[in-house]
Amino acid sequence: MIKPVFAGQFYKADFEKLSKQIETCYTGDLGPGDLPTKRTESKLTGVIVPHAGYFYSGQCAAWAYKEIAESKLPKTFIILTPDHSGKHFDFATTDEDFETVLGVVKTNKEAVNQLLNSKLVKKTSNMQEHSLEVQLPFLQFSNKDQLKDIQIVPIICPTNNNYKELAEEIAKIPDIAVIISSDFTHYGPIFGFTPFKFNIKQSIKDLDKNAIHHILNYDSESFLKYIKKTKATICGQYPIALGIEILKLINSKEPEVICYYDSTKIAKDESQVSYTSIIFR
Repeated sequence: MIKPVFAGQFYKADFEKLSKQIETCYTGDLGPGDLPTKRTESKLTGVIVPHAGYFYSGQCAAWAYKEIAESKLPKTFIILTPDHSGKHFDFATTDEDFETVLGVVKTNKEAVNQLLNSKLVKKTSNMQEHSLEVQLPFLQFSNKDQLKDIQIVPIICPTNNNYKELAEEIAKIPDIAVIISSDFTHYGPIFGFTPFKFNIKQSIKDLDKNAIHHILNYDSESFLKYIKKTKATICGQYPIALGIEILKLINSKEPEVICYYDSTKIAKDESQVSYTSIIFR
């Protein structure tokens, strides 16, 4: 069992306080405005969702999780995250379950073993990655009506090596939805990224907008080339590239940007991070 290590840092560490915090993400001025309503039979193939502390990006994340809550529950959520620790060289996963403040999230062990047998993913005991952990309480809260049925396959993505081959393996797993964990442009001295001197706000928006354009066109190669050319500080570039390929293979359609804002909407600072929620039908 993998224990939470970021509770109390990225989100509240108490059951009642965390539940209230997530509710506030839904009902806040930047959130979707209300809690999830009735689940339908409509299919959602995936989402791109941010992973900063709930104080900053939680309201953006709530938009995506509301869509998840109101769509048909898949058998397995594939959660793709970047590697902030720098401890991984290959795609990595685990067959252990995850404990959270809200309970336990089960890992689909059969699906994990399928990926491990492909040799494209390695098993790791180090899954302490905040961009993964912050997704789990949201996933639980938003699927309270089917809490015991939630299963995940978490994959840390430190590289784009063989990502198209891995996408083919993941697409073989039946009845999946893909959760791609990524914040967008990190701008400011603290991030070592200050390419704009004039019209900074609009320039950052344009940088993100152009990156999102490649995503909406399901073009992973152009997306990665754009990141390389612009040096855009999108921390989930590899999860996004892999996710795009999986989504294509499972016949995703109708991508839509449903939320976009930056951290200065929450707290004024000379540095800022962009957040977006994108859904795929």
